[in-house]
Amino acid sequence: MKYSIPDMSCGHCVASIEKAIIALDTNASVACDLENRTVAIETKTPAENVEAALRKIGFEPEVVPSD
Repeated sequence: MKYSIPDMSCGHCVASIEKAIIALDTNASVACDLENRTVAIETKTPAENVEAALRKIGFEPEVVPSD
């Protein structure tokens, strides 16, 4: 799953996102692209749980359609 995170603006934001996702699934893969303000996440956790975790730390995720 890939999300646009418009408010992701610094390394602290990236670290917060990574920490929140890893707390849901320790085997998750999280790739943040700070320049484009997107995050790609590979996890077995349902998307609604991932999105809820991102909202809980103050980000409003927008789904990026897959190619």
